Amino acid sequence: MSGLVNALLIVAVVVVVIVRQFRARPIDTGRRWWLVPVILAVVAVREPGILDAHHHTASAVLLGTELLVGLVMGAAWAWTTRVWTEADGVVWTKSTRASALVWFGGIAVRVGLYALGAAVGVRQDSAALMLGLAVTLLVRAGILVWRAQSLPSAASVTGPTRAYGDGMARVTRKEGV
Repeated sequence: MSGLVNALLIVAVVVVVIVRQFRARPIDTGRRWWLVPVILAVVAVREPGILDAHHHTASAVLLGTELLVGLVMGAAWAWTTRVWTEADGVVWTKSTRASALVWFGGIAVRVGLYALGAAVGVRQDSAALMLGLAVTLLVRAGILVWRAQSLPSAASVTGPTRAYGDGMARVTRKEGV
């Protein structure tokens, strides 16, 4: 495929991932939520081009910064996600507007890191981006599972818990019998 087709495919995948986060989805706290991020990390670390052979220090600094951005983005994404328990005991999640700002900010910082690396002549492979994504997903999933497990029981919940930046315009009411 050409570079333009690859770029369009990457943009399409990112849009699909972001759009899915803005739909209410159940979260299963009992499954292996860490498995996909760990697989991504293992695949990324096994790639031979994760560090530039001619610029070890600069590429290591960029990689460390990418991992730090992934950590911060994953935590911010998790804390800006609404989490609630329905009457049947199922825990649900849905991203907020603040989550979208986190996504766009993280993408902008990553583009800036790539541009900085290109400006100083560091060859950057997709393995660093994949490792940063793995960190983002691992941190987000871990925090969401922790938040879901710390929710009160379904019987005492009157509505969704607030997430940072969440306007929560929806009002939950109990119907009279």
